[in-house]
Amino acid sequence: MKKYIIIIIAGLTFSTVKAQETTPEDALRYAVENLTGSARFRGMSGSFGAVGGDLSSINQNPAGSIFFNNNYATFTGSSYNAKNISRYYGTTTKDNDNSLDLNQAGVAFVFVDNNPKNDWKKFTVAFNYENDNNFNNSLYSAGTNPYNSIDKYFLRFANGLPQEGGITLGTLRNAYFEDLNFIDQQAYLGYNAYIFNPVSDDDLNSVYVSNVPTNGNYFQDNYTITSGYDGKFTGNFATAYKDILFLGINLNYHYTDIIKNSSVYESYDTVDSTTGLQSVQFDTETHTFGSGFSFNLGAIVKATKSLRLGVAYESPTWYRLQDEQRQAVFADCPDCGGGIFNPNITMIYDPYTVQTPSKWTGSIAYIFGKKGLLSADVSTKNYSNTSFRPKNYYTGINSYLSSALDNAIQVRLGGEYKYKQMSFRGGYRFDQSPYKVDQTFGDLTGYSGGLGYTFGDSRIDVAYSYDHRNFNYSFLSSGMTDPARVSRYNNNVTISYSMDF
Repeated sequence: MKKYIIIIIAGLTFSTVKAQETTPEDALRYAVENLTGSARFRGMSGSFGAVGGDLSSINQNPAGSIFFNNNYATFTGSSYNAKNISRYYGTTTKDNDNSLDLNQAGVAFVFVDNNPKNDWKKFTVAFNYENDNNFNNSLYSAGTNPYNSIDKYFLRFANGLPQEGGITLGTLRNAYFEDLNFIDQQAYLGYNAYIFNPVSDDDLNSVYVSNVPTNGNYFQDNYTITSGYDGKFTGNFATAYKDILFLGINLNYHYTDIIKNSSVYESYDTVDSTTGLQSVQFDTETHTFGSGFSFNLGAIVKATKSLRLGVAYESPTWYRLQDEQRQAVFADCPDCGGGIFNPNITMIYDPYTVQTPSKWTGSIAYIFGKKGLLSADVSTKNYSNTSFRPKNYYTGINSYLSSALDNAIQVRLGGEYKYKQMSFRGGYRFDQSPYKVDQTFGDLTGYSGGLGYTFGDSRIDVAYSYDHRNFNYSFLSSGMTDPARVSRYNNNVTISYSMDF
C-alpha cells in the first residue's frame, strides 16, 4: 500500500483520562535553554550576566536593567532555520524548517533620585516579552530495521509488564476506547488494526502474538512535525547602591502551546501467509498547552571602574500543563479485513506539573570605556531535579530522570568593539549535555556575530547565531525504541530596533 501521511484534525468527540505515558523529552523541552532575545544579546551569545544595559540581559541577571541611562525600548524579529540530518540503520535523510517570529519586545523605565543624602540613587522598572523556544520543526527519518518491528510497541501494552499486567480479550472486544486508560488504549489500537492476535478465543485471555512477519528487514520511517512556542513575560525591578552594588529581581510568567504530529510507517518485503499483513501506519497528534511561574535574583558589583562581577539565581519553573491527544492506525491487511482504525476521539488528560531545575550563574565583564567590552558567564544547572507531578502518577519517569540526568555546565563568552557609530560583536557558547551519558542528548556548541549602528537616540542591531547538537530520536516511546541519530543545525538571523525615550 502506498504510504500516506495523515494529519489528525481535532474533531467533536472528547474524553478525559488521568495520565498518558511521558518521556524525558517532554520535560527537557522546557528545561534546556536556547539562545533567544535581542540582536545585541544574541550577537554576543548571551554573555551579559555582568554587562546589563540590554532588555534581554535581565534573563541572565535581573540587576542588568540598572545600566540603562534613559527610558529604553527594544523590538526584535528573527528568522529561524533548523536543519536535521537523520541516520537510521545506514540510511541518511535530511529535512529543513524555516519560520519567522516577533520574538522579543520590552521597555525599561529609569528613575533617578538626585538627593545627595540618599545612597540608593537609582532604580529601574522593566517589562519584557521573549519567545524562549520556537518549536517549529520537522524531522524525517527512514531505514530498514533488521531486528525490531512496530508490533513490539503494541504488544508491550497488550501483554503488559510485571507492574502493569495485561489486558483481557474480553476488554478489547467489548470496551469503548474512551473508557480505557492510556496503556489499554494502545493495546486496543493494535488489536483493532490486526497487528496482533490472542493465543486463545477465551475472553479471559491476556496473551497475544504478533501478525507481523518474523524474518526482519522492516522498512520504517517517521515524520514528525512540531509547531508552537514557549513564551515568557517578565516584570523586572533593579536598584543601585552608591553606583557600586546593583540588585535586581524578576517575576516571570510562562505560557506554552505546542502541537506535535508524528507518523510512524512500517512495511514488509514478505507477507505472512496467514494474516497477509503488508504495512502499518501509526499516527499521533499531541497538543500540549499551559502556563508557569519562575523568578530570578541577581547582583552586580563594580570591583573597579572597568571590572564588573555578577551572580544570579534562577528558580525552577513550575509549569501547569495539559495534553490533548488523537491517535489512529492504518493497516494494509487484505486477508484479515484490516484497514483504518480511527477512534475519532480527542483524549483530554488531567493537568500535570513539570518542574525544571534551578540555575546559578557567575559572571565577569571588563569594560574598555566607550570602546568595547569582554564578558564571560558560567552557569550550573542540576537536571536530575527535573520532575513531573503528581509524583504518584509519574514515579517511573521521575526515577529515570533522577538517575539518568546530571549537573551540567553552560559557558557563554562575548565581546563588543565600538568604532564611531558602529558596533562589532562576537560570541561563543557551550552547553553541556544534561545526561550522565551524553550519547542520548549531546553537548551543544554555538557561535554568533553581529553588527550595530547607532543613530543617536536609537539603534539598529543585526545578529547571526549558529549552534549544533547531536541526539538520539526514537520513533516510539516504548517497545520499538531503536533510535535514529540526529544532527541538528540551527541558523538564526535576528534584527532589533532600540530607542531611548
